[in-house]
Amino acid sequence: MASTPPGQRRLQILQALAAMLEQPKGEKITTAALAARLTVSEAALYRHFASKAQMFEGLIEFIESSVFGLINQITEKHDDGLSQTRDIVGMLLNFAISNPGMTRVLIGDALVNEDERLQVRMNQFYDRVELALKQSLRVAVSEGHGKENEVGPRATMLVSFVIGRWHRYAKSGFKINPSQDAALQIAMLLG
Repeated sequence: MASTPPGQRRLQILQALAAMLEQPKGEKITTAALAARLTVSEAALYRHFASKAQMFEGLIEFIESSVFGLINQITEKHDDGLSQTRDIVGMLLNFAISNPGMTRVLIGDALVNEDERLQVRMNQFYDRVELALKQSLRVAVSEGHGKENEVGPRATMLVSFVIGRWHRYAKSGFKINPSQDAALQIAMLLG
């Protein structure tokens, strides 16, 4: 990694961390194991990140920018609230399939015994996802689908559904597809 530009090194470290999180056994990731995977010293890791928590924050930043960028695309693409809601939930399930290692971050599994602020940040992520779903559900209500007093509880239920599917996917060693039968299940949740 000696001839790699600094920004690229940070990216390599984050990619290696994400790849390690894809291992089905879900063992605790140490900086020593991460350094060994990259064939560098632990000190080399700390030249780019002040702590392991900062490495996880880098992964969370990737998750946030990807997911909320996709949510924005969905809401711009669809005018009707039910389509927005359905597509946001589907995108969240498919995000896990495309990023299995990130799924362990999304469910907090990879954050156990790490800095508490990481789980706080993931909780804020869930809140923001729920807010996006509420906005789409409010659009649906304005179009005659559902009732205003159902918006909050339905958004909470949808977030819980997604987290449950992510959890099952991660705990199955990434074998149980989180989007299996999702279209029918989402229709039932929105019905």
